Amino acid sequence: MQLKKRQVQREQLPEERIKNFAEVSFTYTPEEAVKEAERCLTCKKPLCTHGCPVEVDIPEFIEMIRRWDFDAAADIIKRRNNLPAICGRVCPQETQCEKYCTAGKTGEAVAIGKLERFAADYGGEKPEIAPKKEKKVAVVGSGPAGLTAAGDLARMGYTVTLFEALHIPGGVLAYGIPEFRLPKKVVKYEVDYIRELGVDIQLNTLIGRMISIDELFHTGYGAVFVATGAGLPQFLDMRGENLNGVYYANEYLTRVNLMKAYMFPDYETPVKRGKNVAVIGGGNVAMDAARSALRLRAENVSVIYRRGEGEMPARREEIEHAKEEGIKFVLLSNPLEFVGQGGWLRAVKCVRMELCEPDESGRCRPIPLEGSEFTIECDVAIVAIGNNPNPLIARTSPDIAATENGHILADITGSTNKKGVFAGGDIVTGAASVISAMGAGKRAAKSIDQYLS
Repeated sequence: MQLKKRQVQREQLPEERIKNFAEVSFTYTPEEAVKEAERCLTCKKPLCTHGCPVEVDIPEFIEMIRRWDFDAAADIIKRRNNLPAICGRVCPQETQCEKYCTAGKTGEAVAIGKLERFAADYGGEKPEIAPKKEKKVAVVGSGPAGLTAAGDLARMGYTVTLFEALHIPGGVLAYGIPEFRLPKKVVKYEVDYIRELGVDIQLNTLIGRMISIDELFHTGYGAVFVATGAGLPQFLDMRGENLNGVYYANEYLTRVNLMKAYMFPDYETPVKRGKNVAVIGGGNVAMDAARSALRLRAENVSVIYRRGEGEMPARREEIEHAKEEGIKFVLLSNPLEFVGQGGWLRAVKCVRMELCEPDESGRCRPIPLEGSEFTIECDVAIVAIGNNPNPLIARTSPDIAATENGHILADITGSTNKKGVFAGGDIVTGAASVISAMGAGKRAAKSIDQYLS
């Protein structure tokens, strides 16, 4: 059987979108969503659900879209996913649910992520809440793992307080992902939904400094879920990294997002808007930084990555969008030092690389080519080579088992060695996807419910 072609998601033209921070892609219209839903083969034994870390009933919600019952579709998704409008935009569906789609075996997979986004943007009803329980749970960190666990626990009937160190909730969803990929209004909408479930969100509260984990127990909480993420950048330890104009991606994107540089020129955010920008790294964070710099009026943006394009961990969609926008890719290249003048960055010196045998990650190991050094002129460099966990909880609660660099040790259920303390998301695994953190939040919520019951 010849399947119909996948519905193309409409987007801003590249020459227009580089001038603004508005969302690049548009949600399907109802007609487009129904046409895409009709591509589903309604398999008797669907495989797509195997690729969803939060176990959404994908065939059922697609069937509701096919029937034009969009509220029902949203309700089905929200049984398992507390943040569907976010997941529909930033999850790597191509390596998860869509990877297992039967339609993709002979053609294009059903656009499950785009359909999820459509249904979530459409609405849905507030789910039923279980009868109120007397026990209280504290959730530390309002990123995807924390929001998911808090929402699930509230639906189970627990009194849940979510503590966030920053002045707005959302964690990496708020400070790390640019407006053109995940609008702030979408994050606010999803957070408000968690509040509607009964979760009390306490902002400007740094657990580990203002309140310790033990003090949370002393004030009546029966369990604590730690989801403080991986917000500490990995440093290059390279000559010249203290020059003015050198940023690490966490700081740069926080200035763009939380300090409202994306509202340029209305906000004079203290972030250097360079003429020539070099971004070091090949993941989604590198793409976000490079595309943000372009929208802040950089004339030239280059992404420097030590492997080839096939090894880049960024989503294919983000790489293609960056290419369309005119960002240059300097592949098989690695930085050696930042070159400055008068304390200001002027260039980055690099060396060409070649790929040898695969390393522990399964990717080919890059080796420097002797005598292949070259220089890229730049007045801003953004380093996006990964993140480490926030070590504060591990340092202030030494009885919680953790690695030397601050990863809390927890099993697949989120249980730690300390009674009543659970952990999940990037603080356990290191930097990973939004949906994998949400999966950890769901598993931890189940474990906490069993523990308190």
